[in-house]
Amino acid sequence: MDVTPKIIAGPCSAESREQILSTAEQLDANKINFFRAGIWKPRTRPGAFEGAGNMALDWMLEAREKYGLKICTEVANPEHVEAVLKKGFDMVWVGARSTANPFTVQEISESLKGVDIPVMIKNPTNPDLKLWIGAVERFQNNGIRDISVIHRGFSVYEKQRYRNNPNWQIALDLKKELPSMPLLCDPSHISGRRHLIFDIAQKAMDLHYDGLMIETHCHPDSALTDSKQQISPKELFELLGKLKLRSRSEFMDDQLQEFRLELNDIDRNLIELLKKRMDISEQIGSHKKDLNMVIFQKSIWEKAFMDNVNNALDVNLSEDFASQLFKLIHQESIVKQSKIFSKPDEED
Repeated sequence: MDVTPKIIAGPCSAESREQILSTAEQLDANKINFFRAGIWKPRTRPGAFEGAGNMALDWMLEAREKYGLKICTEVANPEHVEAVLKKGFDMVWVGARSTANPFTVQEISESLKGVDIPVMIKNPTNPDLKLWIGAVERFQNNGIRDISVIHRGFSVYEKQRYRNNPNWQIALDLKKELPSMPLLCDPSHISGRRHLIFDIAQKAMDLHYDGLMIETHCHPDSALTDSKQQISPKELFELLGKLKLRSRSEFMDDQLQEFRLELNDIDRNLIELLKKRMDISEQIGSHKKDLNMVIFQKSIWEKAFMDNVNNALDVNLSEDFASQLFKLIHQESIVKQSKIFSKPDEED
């Protein structure tokens, strides 16, 4: 059974003709399936580099002609679609911000009606499975049949390990709803940092994803957009060479895999919640110190402890488990607050 993943690689954004051609030259057409570059970049805030625009279309065509690479780019409105179709691009993708807006998706899908071109749809920025599936359906309703989906993670407000929360379960739920739909992973956007890309890519392969989209730049550190999450072509091929690809027969029971994945997501959320709790505990410690109060307030702790144990019993958790859990949490809070009390007061 062939388990070779589809590989899409290229810079986050098209910056110059030299950058596009230099990157393309270092990519092997026999090892990647498509060369990507963002020609029009929807940036979070104005003033940031938004891609070279229409002039970059010809740079991509030149890369295809010189190095035999199929080319693709992101489209965010009918004008973009018209431009890439006129130039004969091999594939397009719809970005996360566009997927989050049904009106935008409808406009793009209608502008592609009757066109035989592969379309990839990234997940919306927010973790909404129905919105993602709805985007797929809008393209299907306009006659597009060659559709893939790209899992690029979901936006988070607070700083976490990854730039975007992978929330793997949503991607697997989509695969369950659309079992024949090719599912690719964008580890660059999930990780946000190049040293984390391999781990995300390997996990995607372990979950039997069909391919990867990895941002690759001839000089990653000097990239005008998302420099921290881009890697060089040499690093790309080293990463691909390290990936362990498994046949379906090597996978554990699919249902068991989904259960374990769901547990991993819940555990990660538990850690984030515990971190928030300890942050608040430290704030309380600072406030107690300012008010010259003692750290441990017995009556308040006993009431909170019993309330938590009773709440645990209400959802069929054992009293012993709940008791040990909340004692450990309280103990760690005491440690955090004690450290604050031990710091010398700042002089005025």
